[in-house]
Amino acid sequence: MINVTKTFLPAQAEYQAILKKAWDTGWMTNRGVLVKELESKLQFYLDTPNIIAMTNGTLPLQIAIKALELKGEIITTPFSYVATTSSIVWEGCTPVFVDINPEYLTIDETKIEAAITSKTTAILATHVFGNPCHVEAIEVIAKKHDLKVIYDAAHCFGVTYKGHSLFNYGDVSSCSFHATKLFHTGEGGALFCKPQYFEAMYSHHNFGHDGPEAFQSLGINAKMSEPQAAMGLAVLPYMTKIIKERKQIVDAYNQAFETSSLKLLKIRVQTNWNYSYYPVIFENESQLLRVKQELESHSIYPRRYFYPSLNTLPYVKPCSLAISESISSKVLCLPLFAGLATEDLNQIINIVKEQLL
Repeated sequence: MINVTKTFLPAQAEYQAILKKAWDTGWMTNRGVLVKELESKLQFYLDTPNIIAMTNGTLPLQIAIKALELKGEIITTPFSYVATTSSIVWEGCTPVFVDINPEYLTIDETKIEAAITSKTTAILATHVFGNPCHVEAIEVIAKKHDLKVIYDAAHCFGVTYKGHSLFNYGDVSSCSFHATKLFHTGEGGALFCKPQYFEAMYSHHNFGHDGPEAFQSLGINAKMSEPQAAMGLAVLPYMTKIIKERKQIVDAYNQAFETSSLKLLKIRVQTNWNYSYYPVIFENESQLLRVKQELESHSIYPRRYFYPSLNTLPYVKPCSLAISESISSKVLCLPLFAGLATEDLNQIINIVKEQLL
């Protein structure tokens, strides 16, 4: 069976050797030595100063909305994982959807201003498949209208734009360290923010504590555990190898499909991409379903990602967004992970190309 992704696992002995540091102290959570070590190493690896490791990649979005005291409407994208929209609704705000750019698949920055009202307090945009939004244009709009900017950067581990970590754009960014991601801690994530917001974000992720016996604000428990951090510390040394192997697979896909009818993701210029996903866009949904069915008959399982368009969720105000709805119905992510055998890769390519004829 070949899934859309496969979790990279270091040697079990390597993981156990790191975890032993926590085991010897009996300190399994509440920001032990391993969480602090992981944060320090990620600061250096990612070249980003303000990081808070968390237990998943959704809580950073929820905490950002809460800590920035956002109310009313938040402009967002319909083409993302459900957590982007659900975090807005969960925190009592209203998502206002703006359609996407058909080439980059990120929020269409040229349509944002038309969606701004007196109730708008922020823009929450997604760097789709690790492909950056037009961050400069969004920053200009945000400053003009006094809006906060949050980026769902779940797929962006290691991505740089114009020489800077993608996590350094906006007021707050999030990342997922889920087991399906490029870099992972089994389950986990991180929040990145501007220095002036760090204390509030930190407090909110730790019950609002101000020392062991005092509380300075409302908070929840979003802390990463030591076993999670140990996994991250075991995976991190392999990132060069992981990205190199994924690039080779992406290069093979690109070469195979460059003259096909498939539409491929366009990466924004001056981006050092991380090869996090390989989405292909079919001519229509029936073609996608035919290819998906044939792949699955060979025990190959791609993923319809992102599907459905989030403006069709049952708990949001319905609206029509032609591009996102069209792309969502036709996009499929093909298997991509370090260790994908060449013969399996060739089989995937051949099946897809045969079904396109």
